Amino acid sequence: MIISKKNAEHYIWGGICDGWHLVKQNDLSVIQERMPSGTSEVRHYHHKSRQFFFVLSGMATLEMDGEQHSIGAFHGVEVQPGVPHQMSNQSQEDVEFIVVSQPMSHGDRITAEG
Repeated sequence: MIISKKNAEHYIWGGICDGWHLVKQNDLSVIQERMPSGTSEVRHYHHKSRQFFFVLSGMATLEMDGEQHSIGAFHGVEVQPGVPHQMSNQSQEDVEFIVVSQPMSHGDRITAEG
């Protein structure tokens, strides 16, 4: 089956951000997300999940283990298990990105301080 935002399972996080499950399996998760200007996720890490964030549009900021990374469209960053990170949108435009998690990160998220 061909999948897109139009027919994928949708959810809202952080009260205003969107997520669409493109692949939702225990061993692999692919989610397309939209973050409006000024939004961010909670800083966290995963025990098992390795993640890859790939920006489709806009400019995202990924804080990873205390270091800020600006990620523009068609660029990505891998986050290893155990590394604290936080995705945010510090720009004036929406950011859309894909996050691939292997295995699925749901249930493997630990809030990190700092």
